[in-house]
Formats: sequence, structure tokens, C-alpha cells
Amino acid sequence: MAKKNYYDILGVTQGASGDEIKKAYRRLAMKLHPDRNPDNKDSENKFKEVQEAYAVLSDDKKRKLYDQLGPDGFENVAKGGGAGPSGFGGGFDNVGDIFGDIFGDIFGNARSGGGAQRNRPERGHDLITHVRISLEDVVFGTTATIKVPQMINCTECGGTGARKGSKPETCKTCGGNGQVYIQQGFFSMQQTCHACHGTGEIISDPCHKCHGRKQVQIQKTLSVKIPVGVDNGDRVRLTGEGNAGTKGAPSGDLYVEISVLPHKIFKRDGLDLYCDVPVTFVGATLGEEYEIPTLGGKVKLKVPAGTQSGKVLRLSGKGIKGLHGGQGHLFCKIMVETPVNLDSDQKELLRKFDELLAKDRKKHSPISKGWFDGVKDFFSKFSK
Repeated sequence: MAKKNYYDILGVTQGASGDEIKKAYRRLAMKLHPDRNPDNKDSENKFKEVQEAYAVLSDDKKRKLYDQLGPDGFENVAKGGGAGPSGFGGGFDNVGDIFGDIFGDIFGNARSGGGAQRNRPERGHDLITHVRISLEDVVFGTTATIKVPQMINCTECGGTGARKGSKPETCKTCGGNGQVYIQQGFFSMQQTCHACHGTGEIISDPCHKCHGRKQVQIQKTLSVKIPVGVDNGDRVRLTGEGNAGTKGAPSGDLYVEISVLPHKIFKRDGLDLYCDVPVTFVGATLGEEYEIPTLGGKVKLKVPAGTQSGKVLRLSGKGIKGLHGGQGHLFCKIMVETPVNLDSDQKELLRKFDELLAKDRKKHSPISKGWFDGVKDFFSKFSK
């Protein structure tokens, strides 16, 4: 069976840059990590595939050799079934050295204690959660209560994974290194120890609470202070509120990502706010002062006489205070409201009013004059 392509495993093209490969690896590793997928054998196997693929493609020398030989050729050489020293141009004094270099990072390096590194203290994983807040919360700040699933060290066994009164034993197969050597002809390779799965220890009597996993999941309730001026996508970090570390290492951090709910009256653009303000026909014509809401309370808005529908008036400093300083404005779009459901007397008065305006339409309707003049010029081109 053909071996799966490392590029396909990471979901990148063969011409992907080192940064693209690293980004893809981090995304998949976080998604498939055994801590996040307990008792999921399929996820564990995929996680190992991703680690193996990244170990090769992140190293320029290994990647070049992989690209030259292809997935099957690369694996055949690793198993000792391919070319000998001459297959690499005769440029290496010791065949075992090159394969130790090529495959050492895939399975860990037993010579340098790579297996033991998996058994050393490790910082806990960071977590991310989301919280939705109102626009008012953005203006005044708030404190949100959130519930987060979190991995903590098992209190029953103290994070050892072994039943109380017992302790893990050093793996006899690998001597605690987490790696074993396999000799095949000229080649000496190292692999993750099958007995301890690379941990370097055996738990013969597992803890009944965590079943040997050393950590358990809890639902933790936290209060997070949301500062004034946050925007969609901003994150608040809670240091040490991520998953617990192992063997005394610090916990990871929790990132709370902000989503701001839509508002019924205001729309936001950065620190500025926008709203529509309906005014009467008479108010727009004669000018009038209107009381309008802002997120800081009611204010007076002076609409000048002769204001046309669609005109935007600015109220300075009535927007949002920035997270890092600055103050936005409130922009009010005037919407002249056309009267509806008129009775006969009201309609008659409007007709008489319109007749009075008609005596000097150009003076009273500057927008109409400009528009009709443009239409006249447009049609004149066709009459020539």
C-alpha cells in the first residue's frame, strides 16, 4: 500500500513555505492532541502522522530528500530496503549517521535523552473561549461570567496516574528513555517505545479516577473583566487559567475572544457610532431641536432650517472611548419623514401649500432645480 503523502497529511502543497507548514502543523496538533481527544484512537493515530510529517517537512535536508525519493522511496530507504551509501552520492562516511539525523527528530533522539524529554515537566495547553457582549458593555465595560472545560491534575493520584500508594515504574524496555533502537542491516534506527508509548514509565496499577491519564476534566466558572472600548475579535487573557501543566510545570493561559452583539439603534465603525434620526417635514424645513439618545444619555441635536433628508450631522465625542485612548463621534443621518394617513383637510392644505411654492419653485427646491436642469441638458443632446 502506498504511503500517505506528508504534504497531504498537513494539508499543504509541495511548494508551501516553512511558515505555512508550521502554521498547518500547529492547527492540526492542537485539534488532534490526545489531551483534547481522550480515548480516541483514531485521533491519536492522526496526531502521530502529523508529528511525523512535520518532523520531515520542517527540516530542509530531510524535506529535500523526501521530495527526491517520494513517499514510498523515502520509507523504503528508511526500512533498509533501498539504496546503500552510493544512493546518496557517497558523501557520507557512516550510513547510520545520516539515518540517525534524518529520522531522529521523527521518533525523538534517544542518544540525547529525547524520550526523557517527553517525561519532563510540560506547560499546560492554552485554551480559548468566546463571550458575547452588548454595545453598552463596550462603552461602560462589564464583568462576564463564563464556564470553561479545563484539564487539571488528578487530585486522587497527584498527577502521577498511579493508584494512591503506588507509583509509576521506569519502563524496562527502553530504560526510561521512551525510545528503542532497531538494527536492520547497516542501519540503526530509533522508534517510540511500544511498551510505554514514549513516556519512559509504566503504570501497572492506574488511578481509578483518571485511569492513568494523570489529568481529569472539570467545568470551571470564571469571572472575566471586559475593559472599555473592546471590539469584535479582541481577546482578554487570563494567565494560568488554561489546562494544568505536568510535573509541577505552570498551567497554560485562557483567551476570551469578544463578540459584540448588533444594536437596535447604533452601528459601529471603529470608535465612531452611526444612527438614523427621523425628523418631521416641518422640523427639517424650519429648523428644530430634537432630543436624541446616545450611549451616554440624552442630548440635544439642532437640525438647521432647510436640512435635506440624508444630511449627516456630527456630535463630537459622543462615540466610543478607545481601549488604548481616543474618543469617537456620533454621526446622525437625518431622515425626513413623509406624512402618511392624511385626512381630506390635511391633503387640501398640502395642495395649497404646494401651489404657493410653485410660484417660485426654483427658489424653494434647489435639489429639484439641479436635477431637472441635468435632465434637460441630457435630452438636448438627442434633439440635435
